[in-house]
Amino acid sequence: MSDWTRDEMMTVTAARQLWDGCVCFVGIGLPSAACNLARLTHAPDVVLIYESGTLGTRPDVLPLSIGDGELADTAACVIPLPEVFSYLLQAGRVDVGFLGAAQVDRYGNLNSTVIGPYDAPQTRLPGAGGATEIAAHARQTFVMLKATPRSLVAQLDFRTSGGFLEGNGARARTSMRGTGPQSVITDFGVLKPHPASDELQLSALFDGTTVDEACAATGWPLKVAATVETIAPPTTVELETLRALHARTREAHRRPVRLPA
Repeated sequence: MSDWTRDEMMTVTAARQLWDGCVCFVGIGLPSAACNLARLTHAPDVVLIYESGTLGTRPDVLPLSIGDGELADTAACVIPLPEVFSYLLQAGRVDVGFLGAAQVDRYGNLNSTVIGPYDAPQTRLPGAGGATEIAAHARQTFVMLKATPRSLVAQLDFRTSGGFLEGNGARARTSMRGTGPQSVITDFGVLKPHPASDELQLSALFDGTTVDEACAATGWPLKVAATVETIAPPTTVELETLRALHARTREAHRRPVRLPA
């Protein structure tokens, strides 16, 4: 029996995707945990950008939202939102966009808008935020989500952010600057795009998970790469750092907010 959870393995795997010195546009939630784990372990000089305009952000605890004061308090600087998108993102200065989503389809397109018909949805989600622009302009994107047939779907209920569109080179024929989603990190392993068709295929599994398990969690007939890697378990340092980060975050969020008199 492993001494780590699937959620921890997913976060560690995602963190390992980042390299020291890369410029990363960070989404809230799972991506934020992964990016800050990377910063606290193997990539101390990763440059984290949040949508609220914080650059070189080094939070001690994970933010509740892009408006969390922890981000501005720990940033190297804060700039206006239009400059984040125009001077940094659209100019091609962001190496990685790290995103989450409610649904991902076989070509890495994302839905964070609605579940069900747009005009009468079963659930209305938070929306794109900056994900549409990040997916288009970051040099590459990584996506994190927990895998079920309802999250890895054959057909999105709404396309919020473009991945490889209809596949087979469709993205390359557009004006989108970035190369699209290069890794989809789930709680069973990693999907990567096929070099010709752009369809996501199983490329790596967590230790102890199986191809059958991955296929059962996917809402389309999942193709399997010729070679499927086994992802190394978390190290002691990775686990201790991640658990300490979550513990600090829980403690900080339990404290009452005290407004000045």
